Amino acid sequence: AANGAFVSGQGPEFSQADLPDRWWRLYDDPQLDSLVEQALAANANIRAADANLRRADAIVRETAGQRALNTTVGADADLERDYSPVSAGTNLPGVLTYDLGLTLSYPLDLNGKIRRAIESSLADREAVEAARDAVRISVAASAAKAYADVCAANYQIATVQKVVNLQQQTLEATGRLQRGGRGTAFDVSRARSAVESSRANLPAFQAKRRAALYLLATLMGRAPADYPREVENCAALPRLSQPMPIGDGAALIRRRPDIRQAERTIAGSTALIGVATADLYPTVSIGGGIINSGKLENIGKSNSFGFSLGPLLSWSFPNRPIVRARIEAANAQVEADIARFDQTVLDALRGTETALETYARDTDRATALSRASDSAALSAQQAGKLFRFGRSDFLNLLSAQGALATAQVNRAAAEAALVDDQIAVFLALGGGWQSAE
Repeated sequence: AANGAFVSGQGPEFSQADLPDRWWRLYDDPQLDSLVEQALAANANIRAADANLRRADAIVRETAGQRALNTTVGADADLERDYSPVSAGTNLPGVLTYDLGLTLSYPLDLNGKIRRAIESSLADREAVEAARDAVRISVAASAAKAYADVCAANYQIATVQKVVNLQQQTLEATGRLQRGGRGTAFDVSRARSAVESSRANLPAFQAKRRAALYLLATLMGRAPADYPREVENCAALPRLSQPMPIGDGAALIRRRPDIRQAERTIAGSTALIGVATADLYPTVSIGGGIINSGKLENIGKSNSFGFSLGPLLSWSFPNRPIVRARIEAANAQVEADIARFDQTVLDALRGTETALETYARDTDRATALSRASDSAALSAQQAGKLFRFGRSDFLNLLSAQGALATAQVNRAAAEAALVDDQIAVFLALGGGWQSAE
């Protein structure tokens, strides 16, 4: 059911092309490309995930080492002296003996315990690698969003400042009219109130910009105060130059690292069933040894050497109810992992459909707000002309400018939200981890 196209991805905003590995390059913004790549190279969470992967590699090597040839070297020396009653009072010499031994053994793994343990550790390693890739996706999306938030804050600050400038011009004109006897103090106070109300929106956007800069620095592995200064004044919103490539559900399932992690977890747990089952059977290995023993003065002589070669059987008769219980527990773990895998797939599909639908509807909203802003600008322009020619009162002018201020702020916010929606879609699609070397 997941193999087809996304239900919410049928609009003109989307294309069915495959998502590129480095999706942020679709914005054709070299500064954004540089910031994301720096974050992927220096982020602390990615470094921790890389260390976890190296640890998993070491565990695989440790498990595989159970197949290696085992070597044991032993040495022993004894001094033997007769202390029987017959020899009492005499000073008989002692006899110094020695034992030297080298034994070798190689596990045949007839019960498959080592092989299944290696399979489990390899699957666990691949699950850890998928978790690392998921961290890379999150870091890339977070860096892109932080950059977009800086640009959006500056864009919204510029929009509000334009509104403030327009209202400031109205305030100054009202002041001149009052001094010329054509206006009232009430008109001036209302015009000043409009200016200050619009100006009050600026600090929130300035704080949002600074917070995004601090986040960007942290994602890049820097102290907050060391944020990238070249980004601080970015004024244009990142914009896609083409419809968003989203692929289909099958591509999503293949791409998402969390789905791969869930699948590899199943594989690791399945192999552990074999590890538990192997305890029902004996352990067999083939081995041999060389022994050199005797009196110390005979060390190295041919008659002091001996050797052995043959299979070695080790079987501690299992408590079968305990072993069976372990096998049942391993099977139950696999069933739980399969259920989690199913839920992970469903959550991935739902999250992607939701992100696509949100972006499509926010696109409609931004288009409508753009038309509203254009109409409000025309209305404010007409109200200004009517007021200057004495054909409308000051209240109508303030009302028109207030509507313009609201429309332009809402339009800027909607355009900024579209960029956030796009990044949310890319995050849901699971792209960005493939750039790992």
